[in-house]
Amino acid sequence: MDKMTLEPHYDDDCIFCKILKGDIPSYTVYEDNIVKAFLDISQGTPGHTLVIPKTHVKDIFAYDSDLAAAVFSRIPRIARAVQASDPAITGMNIVNNNGKVAYQSVFHSHFHLVPRYTDDDDFQMIFKDNSGNYTPDDYAAIQAKIKAHVED
Repeated sequence: MDKMTLEPHYDDDCIFCKILKGDIPSYTVYEDNIVKAFLDISQGTPGHTLVIPKTHVKDIFAYDSDLAAAVFSRIPRIARAVQASDPAITGMNIVNNNGKVAYQSVFHSHFHLVPRYTDDDDFQMIFKDNSGNYTPDDYAAIQAKIKAHVED
């Protein structure tokens, strides 16, 4: 693993910061100097795990490239451990919500690792197909706007 260490910054009103400080208990499945992974109390499916950086960062838009590399590089290791914990797990959704409109309910960046067992395991993600509403010119305009803001 890398040698990066996070300078902890906590928000006193953040439930995940309270978990990091030990003020609120959690069912931790993995922890190192960068992240803490613990069971989501809701257990959308059995084994539903959250991975959070060990410093308060509101959402994906607040990450710098070093923090992103450090946090993201740990997710596959944790996901493999969740999968290995139950032979009935046949897949996994990895979800990161950013902003209230995107269903972020705790404003401390976190990644949901949601084990999937069957098509009927009470977890759904629906992506509507809106392709009929777009022309090649529409796609090109959206592409150009995004490309203009990609930072090197």
